[in-house]
Amino acid sequence: MNFSKRLDRFGEEIFAALNNKRLALEAQGKKIWNLSVGTPDFPVSEHIKKALADAAMDPENWKYSLRDLPELTEAVCSYYAKRYGVHIEKDQVMSCYGTQEGMGHLALALCDKGDTVLLPDPCYPVFQSGTFLADADPWYYPLTKENDFLPVVADIPEDVARKAKYIIVSLPANPVGAVAKPGIYEEIIEWAKKYDVLIVHDNAYSDIIFDGNRGGSFLAHQGAMEQGVEFFSLSKSFDVTGARISFLVGRKDVVDAVRLLRSQIDFGMFLPIQKAAIAALTGPCDMIEKQCADYEERRDALCQGARNIGWNIPDTGGSMFVWAPIPEDYTSSMEFCMDLLEKTGVLCTPGSSFGPHGEGYVRFALVLPPEEIKNALKSIKDSGIFA
Repeated sequence: MNFSKRLDRFGEEIFAALNNKRLALEAQGKKIWNLSVGTPDFPVSEHIKKALADAAMDPENWKYSLRDLPELTEAVCSYYAKRYGVHIEKDQVMSCYGTQEGMGHLALALCDKGDTVLLPDPCYPVFQSGTFLADADPWYYPLTKENDFLPVVADIPEDVARKAKYIIVSLPANPVGAVAKPGIYEEIIEWAKKYDVLIVHDNAYSDIIFDGNRGGSFLAHQGAMEQGVEFFSLSKSFDVTGARISFLVGRKDVVDAVRLLRSQIDFGMFLPIQKAAIAALTGPCDMIEKQCADYEERRDALCQGARNIGWNIPDTGGSMFVWAPIPEDYTSSMEFCMDLLEKTGVLCTPGSSFGPHGEGYVRFALVLPPEEIKNALKSIKDSGIFA
């Protein structure tokens, strides 16, 4: 059988190779510190679990939902007002089974074959995958050390800008950990208006920002609501990654288009998960600030600890990731990842898997407690890689 040529644009070679190597080493009894996958290890709050469990005991909640519950959209609107100071109408919100699914549906709703989508490089791989699903063409704008890994839209060639359908922006950024500086959203909005480009902001890490800074919403900036949409995820703030709870929020015509497409694909989010989301958005949020402080302690343990053994890893400004340059005597991030895993038991992700400008770096996920991170660094020190 001949399968769609679309599948030729996807590959799992890097992740499959790393995972196979990890499993082989574990089978040999080697201790592995897995810092490769960004799945929070913090417990889900009891009130969220209870809301889901109680809802699951009601037989009515096992039927098609067909829509977002009014209480759910109201909870999102209220949360945006309270947390971000942003007024959202109920028809400017729709649920998604995670931002990954949302990005794919957005691309299908907005793009035709051959349309151009502007993607950060390096970036979370799903940004690229959604573009490929729609048979659109990605154009990568670089995130570089010289510019603090922040978008510089002024450097995008005019002919590219004029044909672009939308641009994806993500701050704090996965994998590079960059945090928005004052004025950057205003610059992007002004540029997008000039070239009639939709802005799609991935707001997954607004609650994981360090050094006394506080995250916000792209939609809080003047002109943003007319020029863009935002994916708002509960995964990292509320530790519900497996429940796949995200929302597309913002410009109504875009939300309507994605809602129409989704109506042809599924029958709505499972009602007990909607109830869990309502509980998260309307319940206590004090654990979010404590969790951020815990992530910052892990960031310090990794970055400061690495510098103490001769590995110059800068402090990440936000997100649950650390972006680390590979040693100068390596030319391949994949080669370094394999060496690090074999010699030390520390597993990270090669920067090359996040785009061409990711080569020369690796990504660590802050998913282990500080003591375990210190043990991982001791294993690196003892290996002699940085001798």
